[in-house]
Amino acid sequence: MKNLIFILLLLTFSFANESNDTNNNDFDNEFDSEFSTNNEEIFDPLSGYNRIMTTFNDKTFIYVLNPISKGYAYVTPEPIRIGINNFFENIMFPVRLTNNLLQLKFQNSAEELGRFLVNTLWGLAGFLDPATNELHMDAHKEDFGQTLGFYGVGEGFHVVLPFLGPSNLRDIAGLVGDAFVSPLTITGDGDMQYKIPNTFEQQMAIQAVNAVNSNSLKLGQYESLKKDALDLYPFLRDIYTQARKKQIEE
Repeated sequence: MKNLIFILLLLTFSFANESNDTNNNDFDNEFDSEFSTNNEEIFDPLSGYNRIMTTFNDKTFIYVLNPISKGYAYVTPEPIRIGINNFFENIMFPVRLTNNLLQLKFQNSAEELGRFLVNTLWGLAGFLDPATNELHMDAHKEDFGQTLGFYGVGEGFHVVLPFLGPSNLRDIAGLVGDAFVSPLTITGDGDMQYKIPNTFEQQMAIQAVNAVNSNSLKLGQYESLKKDALDLYPFLRDIYTQARKKQIEE
């Protein structure tokens, strides 16, 4: 459930280390400036299925993930939640490093390695983020879907995945690629020692904690995002597609 509303995470991930009371007007203004209306047609042969799955994901977010996140935020102080978010960010370093290297972004790769060493050694295993807060070394978020796009692989048709949200054929392949280097995803009996979960159940539990904790730092932003949507499915589809194109171009 970590990426239940994936476009929300794409647009708000930078707020993970900020207070929950982010001004919604500021969020709306940033969204409007980043993603204007795009008339480019998106290949969408599964639109009927995608609409149904969008409704399912939306209701799951509203009636399951959001209430749990609110209760969790009520009993868990924000500094602890920020620390947990920092920890998950730090531990996903292999995915960012690998994809920066594959995209020949060697400076970014060196900075990712530096961030990991600083935050692991001086940031209490990543619960603190001195690399960002003290050394101003920002993370360079790259995934295998972006790497495929970097090498010219087309996005294919749009697909909405249960719980994961908007995607496309290229990004589904990207999820598989990232799974092999992610410490939080098991891929088989021959997994490397750096893999944290030993069973699928452990993996789901870890990802659920990550999803709830991450969402607890963004409460209200999904509602703010979709409040002006006349038709939720194409709205989220178009935002996702534009966001991914922007990420690949950067």
